[in-house]
Amino acid sequence: MTRFGRRLLLAVDAKGYGGVDVLTQRQFQEAIRRLLGEAADAAGLERDRWSTQEGGDSVLAVLPEGASEPDLVDPFMRQLDAGLRAFNHGRVPEAWLRLRAAVHFGTASPAPTGFVGRAPVEIGRILDSRVLRAALAAAPGACLALAVSSTVFNDVVREAYTTFRAQEFREVRIAEKEYAGRAWLWVPGHDTRTLDLAGEDDGDTDPGKAGARGGEPAGARPPNASTSINGEVVNVNYGTIQMESAVFGIRN
Repeated sequence: MTRFGRRLLLAVDAKGYGGVDVLTQRQFQEAIRRLLGEAADAAGLERDRWSTQEGGDSVLAVLPEGASEPDLVDPFMRQLDAGLRAFNHGRVPEAWLRLRAAVHFGTASPAPTGFVGRAPVEIGRILDSRVLRAALAAAPGACLALAVSSTVFNDVVREAYTTFRAQEFREVRIAEKEYAGRAWLWVPGHDTRTLDLAGEDDGDTDPGKAGARGGEPAGARPPNASTSINGEVVNVNYGTIQMESAVFGIRN
């Protein structure tokens, strides 16, 4: 029987990685690993206890039980943005390292080849969503665009466990493959409410009307279906996602 557990997850991905030369790709990979470590140290998040999957310009991390959600959302992200700005200083804009990041909290239990549960799939959908990509594209001077799930926004930001004001985030609707839900965007140094998200239908963006923990609007859960993620089959069965093969190979 799979052990039930809820974990804090972080995912990051670099913009434009495939369009730069090999030397720059190597610099990006080294910088991502270093900057995540520095941000984790600044936030007291014990980077050596994370379980991670690294894919060149992307990282999926499942943090240990008890990891602090406020610390990942606030000091970690502020330090990550500062580190990105320092790395990009003096570089031509085409060689800037710019990251999309997502934070989520949900079911993710250890399995023989990684983690199973809804959260690893959901955070992948948030990270790869058109609206998060559009937010980073609409702010060319930004080095970071963050999306937190409604779960995290409601319990951490909205309840004032960070130094952020709720108004600094913008609520957006995400519908990616079998996932449908809400996320909240933050782009350092930019008013997310004024960013052109290429026609994204935000719905009601009043921070006082955020959804309940979990973030799915009523009726958003799809019927039984199968889909493919990175070439692997995922069965979606009314809230239970079963990994029939290793979608996320996690390593310590």
